[in-house]
Amino acid sequence: MVRRMLVVHVHVRVKPECLEAFLAATVANARASLQEPGIARFDIVQQQDDPCRFVLVEAYRTADAPAAHKTTTHYAIWRDSVAPMMAEPRSSVKYDNIHPGDTDW
Repeated sequence: MVRRMLVVHVHVRVKPECLEAFLAATVANARASLQEPGIARFDIVQQQDDPCRFVLVEAYRTADAPAAHKTTTHYAIWRDSVAPMMAEPRSSVKYDNIHPGDTDW
């Protein structure tokens, strides 16, 4: 079995009054996350027709990297600070990377 990088899409809906605070906290978390050896990418995208909806696109190099990410201080700070900003619980979908190949990240 070929092991592929894990790509996770985290879907978030934020309360309108919390947009700026959510973005600040999430950008700080993304920047810190990119310093982790197990994270290849950490993108934040905002829906055009509903600016309260976001997808965090997280690309992990190994199967263990998501668990390691969740033990970091920056993740705990982000998780706790944005929880009251969410209009509904966040959800995620996991994908196997196909292209570009894992060695091209």
